[in-house]
Amino acid sequence: MIEKIKLEWFSNIKGDILAGIVVALALIPEAIAFSIIAGVDPMVGLYASFLIAVIIAFVGGRPAMISGATGAMALLMVPLVRDYGVEYLLAATVLTGVIQILFGVFKVAKVMKFIPRAVMIGFVNALAILIFMAQVPHFLGINMVTYIFVAVTLAIVYIIPRFFKAIPAPLIALVFLTGAAIFGGFELRTVGDLGTITQSLPSFLIPSVPFNFETFMIVLPFSFALAIVGLLESLLTANIVDDMTGTSSDKNKEARGQGIANFVTGFFGGMAGCAMIGQAIINVKSGGRTRLSSLFAGVFLMFLIIVLGEMVIQIPMPVLVGIMIMVAIGTFDWTSFNYLKKAPKTDSIVMVATVAIVVYTHDLSQGVIAGVVLSAIFFVAKISKIKVQEKLLEATHYQVQGQLFFASVDDFLDKFDFNVEDKDIVIDFTDAHIWDDSGVGAVDRVVLKFRENGNKVEVVGLDTGSQKLIDQLAIFKSDNAKLPTH
Repeated sequence: MIEKIKLEWFSNIKGDILAGIVVALALIPEAIAFSIIAGVDPMVGLYASFLIAVIIAFVGGRPAMISGATGAMALLMVPLVRDYGVEYLLAATVLTGVIQILFGVFKVAKVMKFIPRAVMIGFVNALAILIFMAQVPHFLGINMVTYIFVAVTLAIVYIIPRFFKAIPAPLIALVFLTGAAIFGGFELRTVGDLGTITQSLPSFLIPSVPFNFETFMIVLPFSFALAIVGLLESLLTANIVDDMTGTSSDKNKEARGQGIANFVTGFFGGMAGCAMIGQAIINVKSGGRTRLSSLFAGVFLMFLIIVLGEMVIQIPMPVLVGIMIMVAIGTFDWTSFNYLKKAPKTDSIVMVATVAIVVYTHDLSQGVIAGVVLSAIFFVAKISKIKVQEKLLEATHYQVQGQLFFASVDDFLDKFDFNVEDKDIVIDFTDAHIWDDSGVGAVDRVVLKFRENGNKVEVVGLDTGSQKLIDQLAIFKSDNAKLPTH
């Protein structure tokens, strides 16, 4: 137990603290921006990022992953805040936490195995594009000084690590260029231009909503959507961090942890949140590896707001934009262009569709769900091809090859000539498998139609699973079996 605590908390102290500082600075404009999207005060997003980052450090299943207020969640909150107000959002945040805890208890992480690699690649690439697009309004068409600061930031974060790695390059860029902007008097947009920052800690409050069934039914659809989107983004991000660090994580524990974090956050004036892939990548690339990095990011965020609030609002936006552009470039899977050439066409279509839908809707969940559904359709189409070869031996012998289920039933039925009379017929399933009631119904139909013309029919070669279904559901085994009239 002691060794596990040391490994998860204190095995990389310097790297985690420095990474946490960089992440905290990057969290501020993001949290404010997402609060504005949701239609709430900037402090609602900042409190959420502080609380969720700190809580998830203790109860999450993926060390070094950063969670807080996110754009995907903020978009879902807009109608609720607009129609009912921020108090209903806080109530929805509490209920979101409860739902996510239940998902974790019932092992929701199992659904991750149903997300194909093509969807994962599309998810990552779409996220990189969205991160870049979110930066465009902060630097495009403002002034030449802004472009220069973005360019210098990118130069620092890419060049400095080649010669000096003791301090994360993004942190060097933030300190150096913020000082240059303040003392040089350059005309630049700053963090303070995004919204007002209140220098105070969050306080406990119970959402001021009627505690009745009507309120529950108002917030339930929003809470359920927030829970699904939050877990989907968190578990996919956990997979990405797993790959980046070469380590594994407990996805069910992460689901429960996200739920606990959101449940508590709702009682302290914060909006619902989830894992933040951009900040998680910043954390890992800056040297963060343990839970300490997540904890320090949240704690330092509050320190910045309460103690250094006057300085924080002077951080130039072009510097943060440069850092986030670096994140977008690092997030994008550049090998996916080669993947498009080599992968099966269906996988390429799934990847491109996932990217297109996410970028168009700005909703990660819609793209991922569409990608999974499209993959399922292509998979069903691929395995629904079934062959039936007719051989004239002592009896008319039909050799079935393939998977017989709802999608292959029509092709299966088309392979038989039902006009023969008074023949011995053998239908051989040695190279086939029956998967569902539709498959059993198709076998029934073939056997009973042959029998209507006086043929003697025998079904052979069934494996254990197919035989069990036939025994349970088949009509043709009954002495007085007849085809259904519908």
